[in-house]
Amino acid sequence: MDSQKVRQKFLSFFMRKAHQVVPPASLVAEDSTTLFTTAGMQQFKQYYLAPKLAPAPRLVTIQPCFRTSDIQEVGDEKHLTFFEMLGNFSFNDYFKKEAIEFAWEFLTKELKIPASCLTATYFAGEKGLPEDHESLAILKTLKGLKKIVPGKIEDNFWSLNTKGSPGGPTVEFYLEDVEIWNLVFNQYLVKQGTFQPAKYRGVDTGMGLERLVAVLERKRDLFETEFFLSLIKTLESLSRQQYSNQKRSFRIIADHTKAATFLIAEGVLPSNKEHGYLVRRLIRRAVVKGHQLGIQRPFLSSLLPAILDFYQEVYPQLSHHKQEIFRAITEEEGRFQRTLGRGLREFQKMAEKEISGKILFDLYQTYGFPLELSLELIKEHHLVLSPNYLQEFEEEKKKHQEASRISAGLFKSGLASFGPQETKYHTATHLLLAALRLVLGKEVVQKGSNITASRLRLDFAYPRKLTEEELKKVEELVNQKIQENLPVTMEEMSLQEAKQKGALGVFEHKYGEKVRVYSIGQFSKEICAGPHVQSTGQLGIFRIIKEEASSAGIRRIKAVLE
Repeated sequence: MDSQKVRQKFLSFFMRKAHQVVPPASLVAEDSTTLFTTAGMQQFKQYYLAPKLAPAPRLVTIQPCFRTSDIQEVGDEKHLTFFEMLGNFSFNDYFKKEAIEFAWEFLTKELKIPASCLTATYFAGEKGLPEDHESLAILKTLKGLKKIVPGKIEDNFWSLNTKGSPGGPTVEFYLEDVEIWNLVFNQYLVKQGTFQPAKYRGVDTGMGLERLVAVLERKRDLFETEFFLSLIKTLESLSRQQYSNQKRSFRIIADHTKAATFLIAEGVLPSNKEHGYLVRRLIRRAVVKGHQLGIQRPFLSSLLPAILDFYQEVYPQLSHHKQEIFRAITEEEGRFQRTLGRGLREFQKMAEKEISGKILFDLYQTYGFPLELSLELIKEHHLVLSPNYLQEFEEEKKKHQEASRISAGLFKSGLASFGPQETKYHTATHLLLAALRLVLGKEVVQKGSNITASRLRLDFAYPRKLTEEELKKVEELVNQKIQENLPVTMEEMSLQEAKQKGALGVFEHKYGEKVRVYSIGQFSKEICAGPHVQSTGQLGIFRIIKEEASSAGIRRIKAVLE
């Protein structure tokens, strides 16, 4: 039974049981307490406290999930960061009897799993919470169920343990010692640090699709199922190695590339902040594992067709965002590939020294190694880690942030210093202004700039928000001029002559008798006194990260060079 058939059977079964199908929520959580959607019930939390708000008392979903807690665990046969969760939910409607009987009927009748292969567990009571006698009694009525096992609080009780949150005992079904379905019975609320009976009772169930399909196929290894077969075969071809000999690296690359694909399709691009940091961490960890397999060139984009083809019917949004996915992964991999070899060589030099937080921050800042990736490599290389590494890392990070803040505060209308990175950003600002005028029209005039070692900011006069298409055209035009490696030249002349030659300038400023005019090929000509690179090919890849209003009639663009 393939995954698509399991999906259809699950939804059809619960529709027959009067459940309303709800489309999956975004992988990016709307709940501010977490970054991503980690479970099917996440979008329904409020309904357990206020059932009348629910669109129906009974719901069923197939929810894509992403769990950051499992990143370091990926590499074994059972952990994934991205997975799909089948779930049925009740909000003050049915409770334990119906939920347990629904699950048993679906497993034994719809999926035709022999009852003798199934085991159920229930909460045996612990830490002042009573045994779940009700669930035990119901389980004993199930025809053919022979194995019923009591469980402790860490296995058969669920709660967020936050004030006002629901929680309760669970029943779990196992197929040949593999957990496949978890039924949570929310009958308590956390109040004043204790579990007290809730006004409303609810059911929250979760069954991992990938794990279920694996056990139906009698496979222990999730990566030998249809979800990963094409990915693994492609990776074998790229690396010229067999999965059976390099399972850990293959699993990490396959899982992380898939997870990054789904997150990018949701608009999460690699960055150094929050959601984007996780995408960057996934991609870079996959690249390192590819490097260890002997793949020295960019390769992740070669895996994307296998992902898009497999999920095209179930998640058509992946195909709709195909270009953005390819672009984001290719650019992120390219950025990291440029420093990866040098960074890995640094690890080889560390055999005799204790790795401090300062060294870890240098690896992060200079070579782009996320902290968690460095820690994993340290473990693999059997290196010695400073006991205070995390505190030292955070101190170095704060020093860097403070230096950046002071640098940004040194200027309100231009450069903070004449360092090499500021020089590149200053030159890129000229290209950006010229591109904006070409795409939007000559009414675009500069109204201010702010340049640090990590980004540029340009304010310009324009009456409305730019469209995605306009921003894309501007970005592509700047990158085109960078690739053309245009020369940057300077001439000194009178202000009048500069105006006659069409040089742009902030003419409310007072200039001297002589001005400097910087030209970038035939593309840009500006009056300027700042530092510039000698040719545009030195700039790297230009990317707009934000466009917003600065004030009435003034727009603001922030961009980076990568």
